[in-house]
Amino acid sequence: MKRTIVGVAVVAGALQLAVAAPAQAAQKIDPVKVLKSELARGKGVNVRAMARVTYSAGEYISSTLDGTVEFDARGARAADTSQNLSYSKSLLAKMTKVSPRETEALQHSPVRVLSSGRVSYVSGAVVQDALPEGTSWVRYGGTDVPSGNLLLDVFEPATLKALMDHRASWSGGVVKGTIKPHELAKASASFVARYGEQWMKSRPGKISYALSLSAGGRVERVSVTGELPYDKGSVRVQSDTTYTEWGRQVTVLLPLRGEVIDHPEVKDEVPAQAPALWS
Repeated sequence: MKRTIVGVAVVAGALQLAVAAPAQAAQKIDPVKVLKSELARGKGVNVRAMARVTYSAGEYISSTLDGTVEFDARGARAADTSQNLSYSKSLLAKMTKVSPRETEALQHSPVRVLSSGRVSYVSGAVVQDALPEGTSWVRYGGTDVPSGNLLLDVFEPATLKALMDHRASWSGGVVKGTIKPHELAKASASFVARYGEQWMKSRPGKISYALSLSAGGRVERVSVTGELPYDKGSVRVQSDTTYTEWGRQVTVLLPLRGEVIDHPEVKDEVPAQAPALWS
């Protein structure tokens, strides 16, 4: 992740810093094969998610996401989401000392975010006062299409395969396991893009996960807790995501050019980076 705004990029600053059990004979479904069959332009899935990033007992960021993700053959292509950010009082006080104006702006939720490739369009109270008449969106570059989970992008076949390979159990449609950050980084391009290439090397940390699968092998829920080194201690990342209506027809429509103003044109009036934990 290359972002530097207070609060959202606190996560970036913090994070840039199991032998698999054999599948039971009864397990016939290959979730990776099922996922690949879903990844096609114009198809997508509904996503609802909650996340919490904790730095100490009293310092944490919480966020929610609700929306739709559009696929192409490689995974998440675009998304239309509503996102909320909130901060603990202790963390908010610390952020305010560093950047009072931006901290105040970041508390305006929710925001609507349209994401496509490495670009996101943001609307809502957080940018409203900076918008010239006739415009509704601020366009930010250098962002990601949200998968709905801060650590595990199960829309990437290679990532899902790594999670299946590192499972400790698979029972009742629930796959549980742990994976080390450098093992995840080898499989997940989105993890490396978001948190940095340093995770390609072996470092302390552990990511525990549970995947709930439908009878047909589609991922319906991902619950994950990551313990990752930060400063002299560690940061905990918790993310819980549900996926519904796999295969629905989706086309994320981006704003018209006349409705958009680029971030550099209003950079002194809006947050320095896209005000969303997930983008």
